[in-house]
Amino acid sequence: MTLLSTLAGDPEVEALLSDAAQLDAMLAFERALAEASAETGWIGEAAATAIGQAIEGYEPDWPGLEAGMAQDGVVVPALVKQLKAQLPEPHRAALHKGATSQDVVDTALMLQLARIFDVYEARLTGLLDQLDALGKAHGSRELMAHTRMQVALPTTWGAKLASWSEPLKRQLQVIASLRRSLLVIQLGGPVGDRASFGEHGNAIAARMAKRLDLGLATPWQATRDPIIALGGLLTQITGALGKLGVDVTLLAQNEIAAVRLEGGGGSSAMAHKSNPVNAEVLVALGRFNAGLSGTLAQAQLHENERSGTAWTLEWLTLPPMLVNTGASLRLAENLLQQLRLA
Repeated sequence: MTLLSTLAGDPEVEALLSDAAQLDAMLAFERALAEASAETGWIGEAAATAIGQAIEGYEPDWPGLEAGMAQDGVVVPALVKQLKAQLPEPHRAALHKGATSQDVVDTALMLQLARIFDVYEARLTGLLDQLDALGKAHGSRELMAHTRMQVALPTTWGAKLASWSEPLKRQLQVIASLRRSLLVIQLGGPVGDRASFGEHGNAIAARMAKRLDLGLATPWQATRDPIIALGGLLTQITGALGKLGVDVTLLAQNEIAAVRLEGGGGSSAMAHKSNPVNAEVLVALGRFNAGLSGTLAQAQLHENERSGTAWTLEWLTLPPMLVNTGASLRLAENLLQQLRLA
């Protein structure tokens, strides 16, 4: 762990995005594919059993996977090769039959996102509980409003707290809706039309979705608008929490003194300082995700049936956005615990 990650990272979300977590999700895909394929008659029952046993006993050759990633631009060919080496010869052709690398990687991402959404929902709910408690305790208290950085008219703490909580309530609802619309299986085969599965493609997809607890969808390997929408949500969450951070940094100024922070950051030169570190990082993360969101949006420009360029761009931008969002939720909880209304 780097020093910066202790400030602006999120170990829990990072673990859910780790190579090991992704590999587990990929293996879950291959197991579900084998079982669903056997149910529909696409492969034999004995082959599905053998594939399940190979996955159960699989010990990854990480240097081999890394070399495959560097060579092929995606880890799946190396992974399939390692798994096939553990299968009896008659069953090797049944592994990954009809599928393509993108089916594995995209479905694995959905499985990882489902667990990350659990973290987000729990933290958002906790934040809303904290804000609700502050509102019940202090909502009727007067607070001077500021518009365009100038003193305006008196308002209440209840109005200020509502400006922080209402966006978070909306975003919590969006996460619930994305569980239905975004967290879906990807199964299209080499060119995204399921023709590689013969007449069994739709039936295999439906059975896989049920096994993996994902929604059923038509192939979406070259239509990435749901991923772009996810990036928009992540930007909205970190933006809302960045707004909270901006307000707290201003309210905590000595000249305003509307709030104080218990246990703020210290200074190496000025012992009297209590710097609003958590609030400042919330602002930085909000701006960081806003920039990454613009880059992620370019991944919607897929060439034809698959784009190595756009797909790689997603891998570079989406994971840090997910970590930034987790970090923002973590830091906002810490900030509200520090907050004392003057």
